[in-house]
Amino acid sequence: MTSEVGRTLVTGWFSFLDGEATAGDVLALSRVRQVLDARGVPYDVAWSPRFEPGGLALGDARPGEYTRLVFVCGPLHGPLIAGLHGRFAHCRRVAVGVSVIDPADPAVTGFHEVLARDGADRVPEQDLAMRAPRGPGVPVVGVLLTRGQREYGERRAHDSVAGTVRSWLAGARCAPVALESRLDREDGLLCGTAEEFLSVVERLDAVVTDRLHGLVLPLRVGVPPLVIDPVRGGAKVSAQARACRWPALVSAERVAPARLDAWLAWCLDRGAGAARRRRPLVVAADPADRLPEALGVPGPPVPGTLEDGVVRTAVGG
Repeated sequence: MTSEVGRTLVTGWFSFLDGEATAGDVLALSRVRQVLDARGVPYDVAWSPRFEPGGLALGDARPGEYTRLVFVCGPLHGPLIAGLHGRFAHCRRVAVGVSVIDPADPAVTGFHEVLARDGADRVPEQDLAMRAPRGPGVPVVGVLLTRGQREYGERRAHDSVAGTVRSWLAGARCAPVALESRLDREDGLLCGTAEEFLSVVERLDAVVTDRLHGLVLPLRVGVPPLVIDPVRGGAKVSAQARACRWPALVSAERVAPARLDAWLAWCLDRGAGAARRRRPLVVAADPADRLPEALGVPGPPVPGTLEDGVVRTAVGG
């Protein structure tokens, strides 16, 4: 069958050096691969080195080795796609799961057949990502970092810590979700209230953070945080970890991928139970219990925190 069918080159916007790879594009590619594999069609996928280092680069694909070219997903327009028609002129060229904006665009007319998902005078069809096979799920990890806190002067290691964490996360087996604890009721992409932020955090599997409240707020809702103190010698983050009796703490001087790997694995395993066991701390003593006395306002103990629908009384200081 190989000799009859010949080899197919599968391309998409993910193939171009300055293109992009979206989750939908990659799932659409998985659907095309599923179909080709089921028919026993031999193929290669051309990737931009930005998205698949070590894979077949489009510039390295030898046209003479292919008899067919497939373009997957995205809009059909522009000179990059049109260029494929000239370079692979001898191939049968088919676009699948694409959007046709201008039927007269050379990027469109250069294909022998266009199996579009939508376009002018076309009945819309389901996007390829809908039926694409997917691999096993991965943990969802919130990431809350800061590059501020100039008050620590020469002890600051915030930039190097953030750089190490971001580089490490790029290779970690998890789905990172960027968090922002700054509230803004007018910015629709930020939480407007603390309750909204807690609602986001409690849906995560873990949090990676170098912020004090990145430690406290996940523990409040029973989510394990992996905490890095970004201040050399330790500061408020380390102090709060001690106050909360939380072990998953890494100092600025000891941040390294292997150590972060070990603590993230712990957070996603035993750390979940450990975080839930810390939840009673939300009704333990804190400095606010001593505020009335410091203000010279005598009276009965202040009611505690409302948790799980039960009002409890805080322990006095």
